[in-house]
Amino acid sequence: MNTRLATPDKDAIALLPPFERLGLDRITLVSNATQARQAHSHLTQASAWGFDTESKPTFRVGEASDGPHILQLSTAERAWVFQLHEPECRAVAADLLALGGTAKAGFGLGDDRKRIIHKLGIEPQGILELNTVFHQRGYRKDMGVKGAVAVLFNQRFIKSKKAATSNWANARLSEAQLVYAANDAYAAFRVWQALGLEPQS
Repeated sequence: MNTRLATPDKDAIALLPPFERLGLDRITLVSNATQARQAHSHLTQASAWGFDTESKPTFRVGEASDGPHILQLSTAERAWVFQLHEPECRAVAADLLALGGTAKAGFGLGDDRKRIIHKLGIEPQGILELNTVFHQRGYRKDMGVKGAVAVLFNQRFIKSKKAATSNWANARLSEAQLVYAANDAYAAFRVWQALGLEPQS
């Protein structure tokens, strides 16, 4: 049986109650060596992370991105936002992404993977494209985090367009940027959890 399931449209999602996002009290900015080591210690205790990156937008034709500028990893309790301009943060981020046996689940990760290989010099392990899982389960359209949250939790995932197109290369990230970035990874983790998936080797 080849049933193709429909993804809720924008209007239907707009009517849903909001998804409860992580507040700043559960988001850790990682911008120096000490914070990076602490983040590594916490994250390596988990078997899966929600995963995403952000890059400074490019506006000119032919302009190449030198991103990612930040990396977001999340567990059920907390998210960490790594600033990759800091060498120690970059080294720890590379070590975490190269770690086998931990699922790194997210949406639209093709570009992220290519940029990580270029910027961090490692092949990320255990990358799980959640969109692929939804296709395998019969959803015909690309899902994305908003669609997935609507389908699994019957809730509306709020994303700020202003934060999405902001400068992620800034040395000082705003609170709005931290909340936006962390919750992309956190929502991906919650979706991974709700799908009942297993960590990858």
